[in-house]
Formats: sequence, C-alpha cells, structure tokens
Amino acid sequence: MTADLILALLIGYGLGSIPWGLVLTAAAGLGDIRRIGSGNIGATNVLRTGRKGLAAATLALDALKGAAAVGVAWWLWGRDAGLVAGAGAMLGHAFPVWLRFKGGKGVATAFGVLLTAAWWLGLAAAATWLAVAFATRISSAGALAAAAAAPVVALLFGDGKLALMALALALFVTYRHEANIRRLLAGTEPRIGKGA
Repeated sequence: MTADLILALLIGYGLGSIPWGLVLTAAAGLGDIRRIGSGNIGATNVLRTGRKGLAAATLALDALKGAAAVGVAWWLWGRDAGLVAGAGAMLGHAFPVWLRFKGGKGVATAFGVLLTAAWWLGLAAAATWLAVAFATRISSAGALAAAAAAPVVALLFGDGKLALMALALALFVTYRHEANIRRLLAGTEPRIGKGA
C-alpha cells in the first residue's frame, strides 16, 4: 500500500470515528445513548429516544462523515484513495478508538461512502433500504438488503472496482448485523418505532 493510500485510510478512519449519535444525544441532555435500547450509537437507536430530529441529524452526520472521507481523499489523491478512505470511515465508525473500539454498524456511513463514490449507486442502495424497511418495518432488513444490492448494481453498471468495494462494505455491514440476522431468523427483530 502506498503512502497516499495509507494516509487516505487514516483520514477515513479519523472522520468515521466521530460518534455523532453519542455526541448529539449527550448534547441534548439525554445521557449516554449506549445505555438506551440496543446500546448502539447509530440513528436507529437514537430514534428510540423518541427524538426524531436527533435521529435524523445522526443519520445525516454519519452519512456525511463517510462522504467527506471519500471526497477529501479523492480530491487529494484520486479515486482509488477515495475508495480506501471510504473503507477507513467504515472501520472508524465501527471501531472508534475514542469508545474503546465499540461503535456502530455503519449503515449510514456506508450510504455516504457509496453516494460519493457513485451517486447512482448511493441512490440505488437508499431506494432498496426504503422499499424493504417500509415493507417490513424492520430497519436491519432494509440495511442488509441495501448492502446486498449495492455490489450487484455496481457490477451491472460495469464498474468492477466499485463493485469490489461495495462487496467489501456489504460483507462488513452483514458481519456487524450478526445479532440482527439471528433475531430476523427467529422472528424477534424489533420493528421501527417499537421495542428496543
């Protein structure tokens, strides 16, 4: 790996490691989001506080840090560096050094990465998430479907390198949703707006 790609990875990790869900809920006087609901720092768990505005802000900022990582590295060193920075942002979100490497699942960050790497791919992933989440009322089902769809869409558009990156993100998101997958199979996964 070249020095440029290493720097891109580090920039991505640094941006990705900002725990916006934790920051916003603490600033709003709601305490530590890790002690609420699932204990996750992402937008879905922030929504369980009943503060839809905070959940929307968490979603937007988590996506923005993924987008910023790709955009900055791409601007500095080119597309390959942007894709590497996107992977770094995912790692930073999931394993932030500030939280003893216990972070979120990376769905919103992955959306920001995909949207910046290729706007049409980001929109396809978002549309898949919305369709499945609306149909099932289960956020994790939408996330897993969107993650699975992204590499297929990239491949259909003939972008092998992007498809490979999307596949890596899909595998990572799936790995981070291991507990959700078990609950989905058992029929016990909480629906949006219900349960913890």
